[in-house]
Amino acid sequence: MARFVIATLGLVALLGLALAAGGVWTLLALLYITVFTFFMDRIAALAAPDFPEREFPAGDGLAVVLGLAHLPLLYGGAWAVAGGGGHTIPERVALFFALALFFGQVSNSNAHELIHRSNRWLRRLGVAVYCSLLFGHHASAHVRVHHVHAATPRDPNSAPLGRSYYAFAPRAWIGSFTEGLRAETALRARGGRTRGWHPYVTYAAGGALSLGLAAALAGGAGALALLGLAAYAQAQLLLSDYVQHYGLRRRESAPGRYEPVGPQHSWNAPHGFSSALMLNAPRHSDHHAHPARPYPGLALDRQAMPLLPQSLPVMAVLALVPPVWHRLMDRRARRWQSG
Repeated sequence: MARFVIATLGLVALLGLALAAGGVWTLLALLYITVFTFFMDRIAALAAPDFPEREFPAGDGLAVVLGLAHLPLLYGGAWAVAGGGGHTIPERVALFFALALFFGQVSNSNAHELIHRSNRWLRRLGVAVYCSLLFGHHASAHVRVHHVHAATPRDPNSAPLGRSYYAFAPRAWIGSFTEGLRAETALRARGGRTRGWHPYVTYAAGGALSLGLAAALAGGAGALALLGLAAYAQAQLLLSDYVQHYGLRRRESAPGRYEPVGPQHSWNAPHGFSSALMLNAPRHSDHHAHPARPYPGLALDRQAMPLLPQSLPVMAVLALVPPVWHRLMDRRARRWQSG
């Protein structure tokens, strides 16, 4: 458990210092989640066991701490980026990217963990994090659409072979919104649940409240800063989905019916430091096999699971350059599909 705590809370501390004091702390926070993470992965620091399920507790305490820390970092960040903290322009730029990378990689991974919890308060905290990033519908779409239809044409967040990230991202955002809405509405109809708000009302209200709070703290500039931070974080979430399912498809066993999801239907990364920073999100195959399994216990089978050639953050950057991405990944995806 220590490696998750060190990797994540180390970054939280740097971001807090950057908000409070500016100066070199803003640069250190940005370097931590970019250059430092890259080199720590390269030297295999904080390497994780492939099969750790018996070694760690559930990890809920850290998930709660990160979920609660997300809120002051987001709104304090919007206030500072908007100019409220007296930071210089270079400091505000560095702070924007450091915070946005944190929200897209750490907060997103943590909220993803929380929405899979059976405890209603943990799930609500995850929903609150997504709503604060104006992405509340992901709490429905991920559980009710992605986990049901991953690696099939029915999942808007599973990219087929040959599609670029730029073609994928708008389809995934709109598709997950509409399919999540459809799934939630159908679930309420089937269960006769007419009492209480539709979840999408909660997501809309939460997003409006988030923008309103940023505006109250720093006016229109604060709202714009929050929009920028949220957009960057959402783009990283979509990049993660794109990379982790690119070109892998479940075989159709009958018209409209597909084989069960297996370890061969998600890309994985074994790199220790970035995996700790993202709460084992790069161990994606085991997560799909066991969605309720807490992140410290996710396993990695290097023979049965497709492995990315670089860490997940590096692959996300490469996905932004389609010729490089396709040259690197298409033959690997074809090999797994034909296996």
